[in-house]
Amino acid sequence: MSDYLVSADQFHNLFMHDIPFLDVRSEDEFAKGSLPNSFNLPILNNHERHLVGICYKQKGQQAAIQLGHKLVCGELKRSRIQHWRNVVANNPGTHIFCWRGGMRSHLARQWINETGIAAPLIVGGYKALRRYLMQTIDETAINLSMIRIGGKTGVAKTLLINEITSSIDLEKHAMHRGSSFGDTVNQQPTQSNFEHTLAIDLLRMTYAQLNKNTLFVEDESRNIGTIAIPETFFQTMRRSPLALVEMPLESRIQRILQEYITDMLTAFRMKYTELGFEYFSAYLYNSLFRIQKRLGLERYKYTHDLMTKALKTQSNTGNIYCHEAWITHLLTEYYDPMYAYQIMKNNESVIYRGNYQEVLEWASNFNEPMR
Repeated sequence: MSDYLVSADQFHNLFMHDIPFLDVRSEDEFAKGSLPNSFNLPILNNHERHLVGICYKQKGQQAAIQLGHKLVCGELKRSRIQHWRNVVANNPGTHIFCWRGGMRSHLARQWINETGIAAPLIVGGYKALRRYLMQTIDETAINLSMIRIGGKTGVAKTLLINEITSSIDLEKHAMHRGSSFGDTVNQQPTQSNFEHTLAIDLLRMTYAQLNKNTLFVEDESRNIGTIAIPETFFQTMRRSPLALVEMPLESRIQRILQEYITDMLTAFRMKYTELGFEYFSAYLYNSLFRIQKRLGLERYKYTHDLMTKALKTQSNTGNIYCHEAWITHLLTEYYDPMYAYQIMKNNESVIYRGNYQEVLEWASNFNEPMR
């Protein structure tokens, strides 16, 4: 990985081998979307890029280039080169890119080379890398068949997906559990970053399982929190057969208690320490509020009262089982009827039903050759 230009026909190897990237775009560009294993060390920061952009519009390209060199010179230039040099030296194989593989990345690469360290440059920059990853998602949707894993709320669909080798966990990439209560303590990625990690996961999964042509995914809505599943991928999902996981109501209640009460409170306390319970309570109230209109005012108020009572009891005693009342009410009065309606509309898509272990065994053997 020495001194050369890297074009699209080599992108597959970059993503398969976790090659690090030096992203010399501005901080704002990076925040909107970049790539895993990227170090953002701009050649022009937000303010400098803004000034150069104004100059370009008013006086043309040459004047803008001259201003850029004037803004980044002397000690500031030496400092930025040293930071780039450290990244490249400490992360073997680092590739450089900017927005379109233009002047910013070529100049950064030249300055690094002058210090005695060479780094490959991405032809076409970030736009070319992103285009390749979006094509990967579309090609996977076209070339692989899919099977959705569905079931009522609380049947551990995501857990099951992660036990199936030939699968993709969309909620992991979206950092969200897909329902109105699906927020985590961490912010969701940008749409672009979700698409990038999904595409890389698909690349690796399909390469590692060349003899398998069926991909298992959880039965999701188009949106997972603030993230939208790419259109081609989602349309293939929507047309795919459905395998349903069945689990008794009491088991589902206990699983929801563990995931949404015990685990979430632990996560909030780890992040916010003494304010953890307050943030946890706000999370529950905000999640319930999201479905207020669909619940209707009477059901919403009733569930809200049960939730308030449970939170007070939990705060005073530490008892989590007080939450069973509102969880049971939501499951039986809202989520389960909605699920039954959806299954009725999609009943012809259902190709298998069973408990957790039965669906897991069926799915795990699905791609195996006949003996």
